[in-house]
Amino acid sequence: MKDQRFVASEWDYCLVLDSCRYDVFSEVYDEYLDGTLEKRRSPASSTPEWAHRTLRGDLDWAYFSGNPFINGLGIPLNELKWGASCDYDWVADEHLAEVFDVWQEGWDDDLGTVPPDSMTEAFHDHRDAVERRERTVLHYMQPHAPYLGRGEGGKLTTIREGIKQQGEADEEDGGVLSAVGDRVRPTVESVLEGSSLAMKAGLMLELDTAEILSDGTRQTAMAYHEENLRIALESVVDLLAELDGTVVVTADHGEAFGEQGVWEHHIETHIPPLVEVPWLEVSG
Repeated sequence: MKDQRFVASEWDYCLVLDSCRYDVFSEVYDEYLDGTLEKRRSPASSTPEWAHRTLRGDLDWAYFSGNPFINGLGIPLNELKWGASCDYDWVADEHLAEVFDVWQEGWDDDLGTVPPDSMTEAFHDHRDAVERRERTVLHYMQPHAPYLGRGEGGKLTTIREGIKQQGEADEEDGGVLSAVGDRVRPTVESVLEGSSLAMKAGLMLELDTAEILSDGTRQTAMAYHEENLRIALESVVDLLAELDGTVVVTADHGEAFGEQGVWEHHIETHIPPLVEVPWLEVSG
């Protein structure tokens, strides 16, 4: 299995499907897209880690980001206070020529995420940037939870609002309680991420309780993951006709549904479901 080689590979447009498992993608992609599919190894098991390890140097790219961790706010990943406790000092706008925060302008409050159609709309709104930059990336949130078939989501909303508010008030003094919270929060998140039960409980918040009782957590989550992927691919198909050049579809990392006691995805957890990603070179 090859390494992903995201920057070094040849492409004009890359469509990143956040958290997309290779096995699920390989089973459904040919219902939507034609092309040559490979399984590649991502260098990361979460978006902050992937950004830190992959998006390096001076990249003359237009980056449309549905994921709040890749943003144009100028906040280093290791200073984010919501959902990304890590040691990475990576900042998007130090490496990417233009970052479009679709996670802000294209957010759907009812769904609690950025639907695929918002990515297409942002692409249309900023065609001038696409034309002047060497490459373009569209980083979709799907198949990452929340699951659009349920019509609601909470955890991503919390992360999004936290990062947004931090960007708006980064210069303000949070006081003693804020300082204490900033020190304690990474420790709490680390403990939770190390607990299989806590990870599973977090995933179950995104699922339907009746379906969990009927089919089990893993089967229910896998079905929602596939549905989210199909919704994203339907939108990708509509956009492809507008892309003149080499198009690749890939993922930043995968998603775990109980393998080796891991649920969802976490920084530096390099198990196969999290690092095996699709690399599809779309036929013209």
